[in-house]
Amino acid sequence: MKKMTIKDIARLGGVSITTVSKIINGKDHDISQATIDRINQIMAEQRYVPNKLAGSLVTKTTKTIGLVIPDITNPFFPELVRGAEDRAQEAGYSIFFCNSDDQPEKENQYIISLLEKMVDGIVFTAASTDSSSLRAMHHINSPVVLVDRVIDLEEVKASIVVTNEKGAYEGTKYLIELGHKKILHITGPKMGQICQEREMGYRQALGEAGIEIEDANVRYGHFKIDWGYKAMTEIESENRDYTAVFCGNDLIALGVMKYLKEKGKKIPEDCSVLGFDDIQIASHVDPPLTTIMQPKYQMGYQAVNVMVRLLNGETFDAQSKTIVLNTELIVRSTCSSPR
Repeated sequence: MKKMTIKDIARLGGVSITTVSKIINGKDHDISQATIDRINQIMAEQRYVPNKLAGSLVTKTTKTIGLVIPDITNPFFPELVRGAEDRAQEAGYSIFFCNSDDQPEKENQYIISLLEKMVDGIVFTAASTDSSSLRAMHHINSPVVLVDRVIDLEEVKASIVVTNEKGAYEGTKYLIELGHKKILHITGPKMGQICQEREMGYRQALGEAGIEIEDANVRYGHFKIDWGYKAMTEIESENRDYTAVFCGNDLIALGVMKYLKEKGKKIPEDCSVLGFDDIQIASHVDPPLTTIMQPKYQMGYQAVNVMVRLLNGETFDAQSKTIVLNTELIVRSTCSSPR
């Protein structure tokens, strides 16, 4: 069966190719409704699908945005993705979604692939804050918006971040106000920007309270459940004394809680646990997790919103290119005063 072309639709409708093109692209204000309806009916009957790529060669836009995240298995990211998709749909854009598995090389490959697909812009959370790992980002024409992590690259036109340090400070201060002085901090990669910011908040709260800061109480790993469990195993083998654990994210906190329960320790009576992110499951575990909420949906929504503004010709100066969203301490049932 011969594939229908825009020329065929124009011939069947008795109109010019230009008229059909205007109707397809929504630029039909000077075309009668009767003609619009007739052409749309013909396209439906012939099951004609417009060639968007061919159209993009003329308009220089594909109405697509690339979205790269590091770990779709982390419940933090699906909420961010949903916010991005919702704003893209509102603005008439489609999303090309890529999961880099926290691998810089895979991330580079995806960026190259997105550029080959002629996306209008790229929104992403980098697997690494080491700009040397983002070779594919250099010398591209598409604007780039970062989410969650800031990288100093000329191609980056805007960033969406949260108050990581402030959130960690408020969370740690909350534990201190409950009476805790022996607080562990189990977090992600040592060189990760968000890990460093959250550790700074943790250390600031301890310092202000006059509590000795022990480097051995801070453990670096990755943002996964098994790391929380493994870190607690290591800490117990060292016979370290603690009454609370501040975790770099909720997944680590779930691993910590799993370990404590298996060892017969009660939460929060024997040990308080504080997370970071407020993923959906945090309110459903037993006991419900006290955590620091990140506005995940808004992070994705605002990232694409900024991208749409950039694609519409707006520019952001040095002060306005970084948009900061607030975190919030969510008190549930995993923290209490130490025995």
